[in-house]
Amino acid sequence: MKTKKGNYPTTPEMLSDLKLKDIPEFATGFKAIKSTMEHISREAGIGRGLLGLNKMNQKGGFDCPGCAWPDPDGHRSNLGEYCENGAKALAEEATTLQATPEFFKNHRVSELLQWTDYELGKSGRITEPMILEPGDHNYKPISWNGAFKKIADELNALPSPDDAIFYTSGRTSNEAAFLHQLFVRQFGTNNLPDCSNMCHESSGSALSETIGIGKATIKLDDFSKTDLVIIMGQNPGTNHPRMLSALEETKRHGGKIIAINPLPEVGLLKFKHPQKLSDMLGKPKELTDIFLQVKINGDVALLKAILLFLINEAEKNHPDALDREFIQHYTENFDLFLSDLKLNSIRDLVTRSGVPYNRFLEASELILRSKKIIICWAMGLTQHKNAVDNVREAVNLLLLKGSIGIEGGGVCPVRGHSNVQGDRTMGIWEVAQKDFLDKLGVRFQFSPPYHNGYDVVRAIKAMERQKGKVFIGLGGNFISATPDTELTANALRNCKLTVQVSTKPNRSHLVHGDTAIILPCLGRSDKDLQNGIPQFVSVENSMGIVHSSQGNLQPVSKHLMSEPMIIARLAQETLGPNATFDWVQMASKYDLIRDAISEVIPGFEDYNRKVRQPAGFYLPNGPRERKFTTPSGKAQFTTNKPSDVTLKDGEFIMMTIRSHDQYNTTIYGLDDRYRGIHNERRVVLMNREDLQLAKIPEQSIVDLQSDFEGEKRVAKNFIALGYDIPRGCVATYFPEANVLVPINNVARKSNTPASKSVVVSIRKRTEGT
Repeated sequence: MKTKKGNYPTTPEMLSDLKLKDIPEFATGFKAIKSTMEHISREAGIGRGLLGLNKMNQKGGFDCPGCAWPDPDGHRSNLGEYCENGAKALAEEATTLQATPEFFKNHRVSELLQWTDYELGKSGRITEPMILEPGDHNYKPISWNGAFKKIADELNALPSPDDAIFYTSGRTSNEAAFLHQLFVRQFGTNNLPDCSNMCHESSGSALSETIGIGKATIKLDDFSKTDLVIIMGQNPGTNHPRMLSALEETKRHGGKIIAINPLPEVGLLKFKHPQKLSDMLGKPKELTDIFLQVKINGDVALLKAILLFLINEAEKNHPDALDREFIQHYTENFDLFLSDLKLNSIRDLVTRSGVPYNRFLEASELILRSKKIIICWAMGLTQHKNAVDNVREAVNLLLLKGSIGIEGGGVCPVRGHSNVQGDRTMGIWEVAQKDFLDKLGVRFQFSPPYHNGYDVVRAIKAMERQKGKVFIGLGGNFISATPDTELTANALRNCKLTVQVSTKPNRSHLVHGDTAIILPCLGRSDKDLQNGIPQFVSVENSMGIVHSSQGNLQPVSKHLMSEPMIIARLAQETLGPNATFDWVQMASKYDLIRDAISEVIPGFEDYNRKVRQPAGFYLPNGPRERKFTTPSGKAQFTTNKPSDVTLKDGEFIMMTIRSHDQYNTTIYGLDDRYRGIHNERRVVLMNREDLQLAKIPEQSIVDLQSDFEGEKRVAKNFIALGYDIPRGCVATYFPEANVLVPINNVARKSNTPASKSVVVSIRKRTEGT
């Protein structure tokens, strides 16, 4: 596969040595503890690792660098308030391995590009700033002053501020995010794409429209007070393992759980709490009461069928099947919703969903009997063309039952990265919000830009047509996180300068512009001293709680710089005499940043006092109290369409998924223990009947191809595995399969790449192909 600048593939296509094992019967248990300690011991060492684990997610400690699942408001476990994958995230960050200048001297960029993402991540922490200049094959050291001057010169030489793109990862703290968006807007652009554009943007779009806030409306203890939890398009056993403890509380208090997913994930079915000896020595706890194995993107069809069932029951046998008082006083557009719904047939909708009719009836009757309902979801709902419809239909169900704004009921989009929600709250958003910009301009005495900037997809397209000439990534691994890998790679290679603020080597350092710079930053677990004084940052979790985070580990290099100070130094150098305040002074004491935030962003008044409370504080959340912050002040019923994807003979609908040894683009290992797949990531999971029909023997090598709008994309060298997945559906890991995700196949309204509904064909490889 030829790229613009090189003859090597952007994503390595070699296979490892696949080993298949039995799928375990339950999640966590002794194997999770064993895996935790192996990763900690290997990466950080037992002493350093335990020092970090003892402070992770504790009051006064640091926030897990993994997911955004909330911590308990009250007591936190002395044995450890973390999960297996949180420990892996810490091991990855707290590693004592170092990617020194000698490492970069010994390995050409072209060589490193052939390494897997797993191998790159195991290279260690980057110890000082590095630069790759035009014509060079190796990164070499550069001073911090030299790096900031080089970046500032390139930014100031641009014909327009809109020729620069500033990407943000969800691991960035509130303080860094606020400074980042302030710098970008003082520079003159709203080009602020971030990782939420690729995951929960659809949730934010749907929830803002229907209930007036793009966040969860529940608190953690609602799981112990609910009648029913419905989990959709989510695999908490791998992606948010601490959620399993909350689900156990649901069952302990008599609540029920319905899981809706194309794959029967182990973590949704049975669970052994690793901190309860009785669990560890006894039988695993049953979590899911009803499992509905829906086809990929069959969720709207299933939800519409359930809604129609409830309406029919309310009209015939159960008048209390819906909450008429809530509907009358708190909602709008019910009649339009109802007339659209009655155009459908339950039988037809259930068939389209792929769920057996008897299981549909069982679930519908349980929903009928339940009042307090929580609906949780993740990217299984948000990465489709009709993703916004998926989320809006889930809201319709809660509105019909009056299950929003009550104890034990509401929406719960489960965020991925640990502060992706906080980044948006701090103003990391390409859509300029006038009230926020007005306040920002007054407080910092400048005229902000009011035109919309680029989201991720639009940023890639801008760079591809040579409009985005400088790319700056504040954390993350852009090339491995984004769709359409080869197109995105060539877009980045069109830039004059690419800059990555990073902790470890990743593929985005190797797919670069004419000049590339790496700025190594402190991690979440690292001690942060400014002028010798310890600092802390703050983050916002999935349920709108803002709390402090203060690392306790000695940084692996004296040359690392905190993200707030990196942004401040770059802003001071770039803005020069146009700077309206002393950036470096503000970044030298994070209380000053929080004082500024408190003057600009609602809910953060008296920020420095409130964030020092041991458990932090909740942000305002109107829908939690049935105060819907829509233009009319009422929640909105909506009309939504099931998936319109049609498959021809020989085609499948593909979704990208994570392995258990992975968090987002960070690959901790090569094993997917809960699916029985070990030492290999280039696999495609297929229904065994589909394998037989296509005459593809199990474990044979296949190529995957997607055709979208006349463009062909190919991913080579995948191993076909028979798996319990609906007919016509396949699953692959990302980022390996991102090359197949078309840049133009995006969700309506949110513009999120449709990585969970890619139409592909599969062919067996033959000798010489």
